[in-house]
Amino acid sequence: MEYQERRKPSFFEKFALGIVDFFKAFGMFFVKLYKAIVDGFIRFGKRFLDGSIGTKLSYFIMGAGNFFHKRILKGIIYLSIQIGFFAIMILSPEVNHTPIGLKAIRNFATLGTIEGDLFTRTDNSMLMLLFGVVTFGLIFMYLFAYVSNTKSSYLADTLVREGKVPQTFKQDLHSLIDERFHITMITPSILGIVAFTALPTIFMIFIAFTDYDQTIIAGQHLFNWVGLANFRAIFDGKSEIAVRFIPVVTWTLTWAVFATFTCYIGGILVALLINGKTIKLKKLWRTVFMLTIAIPQFISLLAVRQLLSLSGPINTLLVNMHIISQPIEFLGNATNGILPKVMVILINIWIGIPFTMLMTSGILMNIPADLYEAAQIDGANKVQIFFKITLPYVVFVTTPYLISSFVGNISAFNVIFLLTGGGPTVTGFQAGHTDLLVTWLYKLTIDLGDYNQGAVVSILTFLLTATGTLLTYRRSKAFKEEDTFQ
Repeated sequence: MEYQERRKPSFFEKFALGIVDFFKAFGMFFVKLYKAIVDGFIRFGKRFLDGSIGTKLSYFIMGAGNFFHKRILKGIIYLSIQIGFFAIMILSPEVNHTPIGLKAIRNFATLGTIEGDLFTRTDNSMLMLLFGVVTFGLIFMYLFAYVSNTKSSYLADTLVREGKVPQTFKQDLHSLIDERFHITMITPSILGIVAFTALPTIFMIFIAFTDYDQTIIAGQHLFNWVGLANFRAIFDGKSEIAVRFIPVVTWTLTWAVFATFTCYIGGILVALLINGKTIKLKKLWRTVFMLTIAIPQFISLLAVRQLLSLSGPINTLLVNMHIISQPIEFLGNATNGILPKVMVILINIWIGIPFTMLMTSGILMNIPADLYEAAQIDGANKVQIFFKITLPYVVFVTTPYLISSFVGNISAFNVIFLLTGGGPTVTGFQAGHTDLLVTWLYKLTIDLGDYNQGAVVSILTFLLTATGTLLTYRRSKAFKEEDTFQ
């Protein structure tokens, strides 16, 4: 029976398979997470059963295991953490004897109960939500320290059973600047991420489940939990978020695709042109593109906006040359949404190509010359060499950059805001023809004060970018063959 080559799947079939693989991986993540949690509880119980009397006591009094093994200073640190945590959670300096931590959790659940007036202070729902998030963060960190306390004691038990002496606190500190130096270096970054990224993000997510909008002033009015009402509003067909969500998402994805691939392909072509053997003054051309990068982007965008304005030099030139009879609104005040969309994509090409060109130039100079020589000996022409050697090599190396560019373009606030401001306007709605999700989010929060709807849009933007990034990256050769190039 003759061998028949299997038909290669089409782009849409590959895309569908990619979505299936993504959700499989997404499901496996939760399966692995569940197994990790179960295994963690099993190990937690095993340490209690197999541990010494000091380890067993450490499950009730933090640091007891370290005191048992005569590591006094480490034991004092763990005990101080426990005392400090319970002091926050159950003790209170206030007259009404309400514990600080428990009060924060109670206020988080209610978001305030006193709606004041001229003589009575209103509960600040914003602060209550914030303190609640911080309190839950403290609980999480305490649990981490609590588990670390049992692990530390059980590790000392293991060393004693093996006839070894447990490390002293001084030796632990020395290891943090020696074999465990990576922990010392990464800890400040983790703390910074938790304090300035994780907690604000969690706070924003909770805002999406409240009715905190422009009618409410924090500290003067209460806001309440509303569950999934803000998310259901996307599908009710009445509110602005329902009517404008799909058009804005569609334009956001269209913009991200065109802005990413036009700059990417254009940068590769310019790099190939400059690196051609027949091109002279290569350093000069690269310097020219470097100068365009050196100018701050917002200055370039504002300059282009003035060039394209009604009384700008481009309109003046076109009128004087009798190409047009009246000046044209190219950007935010155009009569339709098509022209400004095309213009912002073209302007972005001018801004974005130099970055890709410089990066690709470095990659092209590092492609082994042997590959080109072998291809020429085999009779390959320039087009074949480009598609079989140059382009695969560049794409393989730059796939992470390509994906990050796509995600960055989804959140490209500067280009849209400074050129069109989201306009032209759509009658009756805040989101204009060229508004991206991120510029719409800015208008919802800063201009309108609808923080709950803004939080919903930001969550959906995150889900969109995260899904697209993971889906694309997992299907790329840079992920599957990160240690090789074929």
